[in-house]
Amino acid sequence: MDYIAHVREEDRKIQSVKAHLLGAKQLAEIYGAKIQLKHVAGLAGLLHDLGKYSDEFQQYIYEAVFTPENASKKRGDVDHASYGGKLLFSMYHNIKNNTPNEMLLAEIVGNAIISHHSNLHDYISPQIKSGFLNRVFDKELPEFPQAVERFFEKVMSKADFEKYINKAVIELETFTDNTPTQSFFLTKFIFSCLVDADRTDTRLFEEKKDFNQDLKPNLLFQNYYEKLLNKLNSFKNKDNAYTSINLLREEMSIKAERFANRPSGIFTLSIPTGGGKTLASLRYALEHAQVHNKQRIIYIVPFTTIIEQNAEEVRKILEDDENILEHHSNVIEDTGDDEQEDVLIDKKQKLKLARDNWDSPIIFTTMVQYLNVFYAKGNRNTRRLHNLSNSILIFDEVQKIPTKCISLFNESLNFLKNKMSSSILLCTATQPTLENVAHNLLKDRDGEIIDNLKTVSQAFKRVEIIDKTAQPTTNDHLVKWLKEDSESTGSTLVILNTKAVVRRLYKDLKEEGLTVYHLSTSMCASHRKDQLNEIRQKLNEDVPFVCVTTQLIEAGVDVSFKRVIRSLAGLDSIAQAAGRCNRHGEADQQEVYVIDHAEENLSKLKEIDEGKKITKNILAFYKKKPYMYNSDLLSEIAMREYFLHFYQKMSSDLNYYISKIDTDMTVLLMTERKHSEYVKSYKNSTNRNLPLLLAGSYKTAAEYFQAIDQSTTSILVPYGEGKEIIASLNSADRSEDLSRLFKKVQQFTVNVYPNVLAELKRDNALIMHLEGAFYELRENWYSDEYGLDLTGEGIMSDLIL
Repeated sequence: MDYIAHVREEDRKIQSVKAHLLGAKQLAEIYGAKIQLKHVAGLAGLLHDLGKYSDEFQQYIYEAVFTPENASKKRGDVDHASYGGKLLFSMYHNIKNNTPNEMLLAEIVGNAIISHHSNLHDYISPQIKSGFLNRVFDKELPEFPQAVERFFEKVMSKADFEKYINKAVIELETFTDNTPTQSFFLTKFIFSCLVDADRTDTRLFEEKKDFNQDLKPNLLFQNYYEKLLNKLNSFKNKDNAYTSINLLREEMSIKAERFANRPSGIFTLSIPTGGGKTLASLRYALEHAQVHNKQRIIYIVPFTTIIEQNAEEVRKILEDDENILEHHSNVIEDTGDDEQEDVLIDKKQKLKLARDNWDSPIIFTTMVQYLNVFYAKGNRNTRRLHNLSNSILIFDEVQKIPTKCISLFNESLNFLKNKMSSSILLCTATQPTLENVAHNLLKDRDGEIIDNLKTVSQAFKRVEIIDKTAQPTTNDHLVKWLKEDSESTGSTLVILNTKAVVRRLYKDLKEEGLTVYHLSTSMCASHRKDQLNEIRQKLNEDVPFVCVTTQLIEAGVDVSFKRVIRSLAGLDSIAQAAGRCNRHGEADQQEVYVIDHAEENLSKLKEIDEGKKITKNILAFYKKKPYMYNSDLLSEIAMREYFLHFYQKMSSDLNYYISKIDTDMTVLLMTERKHSEYVKSYKNSTNRNLPLLLAGSYKTAAEYFQAIDQSTTSILVPYGEGKEIIASLNSADRSEDLSRLFKKVQQFTVNVYPNVLAELKRDNALIMHLEGAFYELRENWYSDEYGLDLTGEGIMSDLIL
């Protein structure tokens, strides 16, 4: 008989367990081979659905699909994921003559297998329990011998299986250094290979396709490189091509390309604001990808506003929409809160199977999404991890890493460099001192691409910082100031620290009759893009107006105002704000005013508050001894001093402290077994040693991790094409079509915190689709001015509709 793994809804065609296991094995081998772990990853694919050979599972799947009215078991009742992990543990961990590497293989691969419908399990938890041992050793599986017998009979003989295991053990022995940090990342990598292989094989079955790696990145990158060079050469035909600034931009761009010949590593590109950082980093990446045969280029930015701008700029140059992915957030959340998949490949299952694994040649995403790949719960996040291998990762405005994630960020980059054959480029005019913290970043020596930073910084100096922090400023003061001299000053950008104060100032300025614009993360990407285009048009027309916003505009948004007013914050934020003033050298010098806003409540914004205090001290010292900073408040010396003080002040927060269990994530993931308090407590309470080599609390860490303070939910909003895309998502039946729509839908989503989501649900402002798979916002709750409008009185203009 054919043992059933999946059933296709369209024609009730059966995919056998054997076909699925071998298909997942083949895909996992391809993914694992990228870092010489072909058989380790393949083993996870081979065994992950072993439990589907049990009679209990076969009865469940048959009834669920063919006779649902008589089904004796419901979804989640039958555990099929424990079988493969139990087989590995029984054969390669629970016997006296097992070698350490066999045992390590059983733990790493076994955890990936038992977790492929949830999160990786704890080897030992803060509650001194082992979720891993419970699944692979303690749990009774009456049909385990029968399922194993069927596997060896139908899929792979026991002799061939043992040979396969030996190859996997050799790979692991060559790869691992047995440190807990590396073991965590290694387990995550294998888990990623398995989750993607499982979902991809299932999707291919649903789409009636075979796996085909027809895209050749090297040829594509060669084509892109030629287009980029054509664009750069076109600059030489412009009237201002040979100004000192443009000649310097060209020099830095050439240096970036020459640097690309160096082997993979962690490098910095410290081009000042307006120096052509995006094109220089792209030039480095395309050359490096060709020389070192890299698979993809991934841009990671702090805010979605930069994704929109940079992706559009790159698309225009490379003349390609299909192979460039913008990934802002997960439209369909994958909580991984059940231990059983949907066996019938229906519409909801297709949403999970859609290609969402970062396999595009060029990707733009956010720092939050990057950190989620390594540390957050949900298989949709982890699925992408293996595609970071053999890649080039460009971190734009890297100083914006959430402070609590500094150690986790550094360790992930070290693993990418040392074990995943990836190159990392840290781009910013304000480089943070990531090498001077406890979990330090292993930057390459002489890894700065721009070797004459002081000269370059002086050449790009186009603003004067004016300190107006002696007396606190209110919104009333700002309105009076802006009203009095708006005509004479021209365009003014005001950047404040909180959304509430920004919104109040916008209303006050509007009531005074000033032309004013407002930017907010409450707007979807497409809306912000339209607003920025309108702002740029006003700037080109050289008419007086005011734009008020939070820090979202600071990191890399290409706008140039005649004046900037920045509320006191970290020195890096002031430098980035200054980059929005006189950006292209329209005048010899313009002013950036730093104010101390009296109405901002920073009690819940510790990073901004601490940065503000340190900057205030530097401002005071600068007044007395400006020569100590080369008479430049934004000099490399000043910035280095700022970050050293900031990380020292925030040192207790760098390791992602979890208050609910009074420990750091680095302790849960990266503590040596012999130093683990949980392992010691296990021995004290059970009178025996923990019978495992690994002692990480992976599940616990994932449950508590949130790159930003609260988790958010993406909701689709009725802006522009948004309504059409929502309709298309509801009508699409093929995973292939859903994958295509997911790429487009990113432009029309807004992320909301749990309290806002609850309020929207309470006010009936949301339309739920596919049993809560995604949410659509009703029209009255979205406005031209603010984006998401919780009053339900949003008004959409005819132009937008």
